[in-house]
Amino acid sequence: MEHFNPILGSEPNGQKFITCGEIMLRLRAPGHERFFQSNMMEATFGGGEANVAVSLANYGMDTQYCTVLPDNAIGDECIKELRRFGVDVSKVQRGPGRMGIYFLENGANQLPSKVVYDRAYSAIALAKPGDFDWDKVFEGVDWFHITGITPAISESAMELSLESVKVAKEKGITVSCDLNYRKNLWKYGKKAAEVMRELAQYVDVAIANEEDVQKSLEITVDVNVESGELDREKYKALGDKVLAAYPHMKMIAITLRESHSADWNGWAACLNDGENFYVSKKYEIRDIIDRVGGGDSFAGGLIYGLNTYENKQQALEFAVSASCLKHSLIGDFNRVSVSDVEKLTGGDGTGRVQR
Repeated sequence: MEHFNPILGSEPNGQKFITCGEIMLRLRAPGHERFFQSNMMEATFGGGEANVAVSLANYGMDTQYCTVLPDNAIGDECIKELRRFGVDVSKVQRGPGRMGIYFLENGANQLPSKVVYDRAYSAIALAKPGDFDWDKVFEGVDWFHITGITPAISESAMELSLESVKVAKEKGITVSCDLNYRKNLWKYGKKAAEVMRELAQYVDVAIANEEDVQKSLEITVDVNVESGELDREKYKALGDKVLAAYPHMKMIAITLRESHSADWNGWAACLNDGENFYVSKKYEIRDIIDRVGGGDSFAGGLIYGLNTYENKQQALEFAVSASCLKHSLIGDFNRVSVSDVEKLTGGDGTGRVQR
């Protein structure tokens, strides 16, 4: 039976969501300090697919998360943290390997943020095809979300990712994918495009920025990804080319970030479904607290919106507003509710105290 939602169509089937990928221990230098400027690091958890799962759970959606974690105290604490947000972790496996780590420096003004990965031989990087019983993982599931990060971390994780989307499509599950190009991760001998062009053949809803499309799918138009300026007609053309290359794909959402400085960004997005081109309102986000996870909060908001609202414009506005709010929150997870997002979508962006 095919997945139901009011945007994509088909028959109802329970509205259950699952995401699959790596979650890491996040170690962040306090405030805007550089690494080891002081002897403290803030420890939390985060990872693309887990961030999306937390967003969906915060919005009241029935959400599961699938990964492999080490069978130790750090893995235990990670599971506890996900449970605290209402994410169903019954599909999480424990296995050999370690918890991946990423280190974060928050930039400011003209000093960019910096991320350093330490994730080799993580438990999910060691996972391989056949390790998951996909019949059980996808039981009752309507929507499956994955990103381009997990296929980048190891060859076996890449093979596992391809296996997952193929099985999901065989079962009629809607598949969304945030392309999430990370140049520092593709180190096992394959280029991103070699893998992601195959994976994209099984994707219904693609999410990306312009660089993701260029580097992961090798589809380009004359868009300068370094300029920080936006030309919306070119983004429409970019989406048109993606949908033409992947005719089974129902839509692609492209986030539009104008980077004026590390703590001042313009933020908007567009959505192309092959028939209509939607552009969101634009937010000027100043004094950014933490932009890591901003794209994941957009993905979570879009998935929620596509399954909740009457039209795609509403879904897009919800996603952009959700991501805008994430820039004011420390940590990977977007700790906002539906009402928080809808207030901003409705025009209440003053930040006044709510009494």
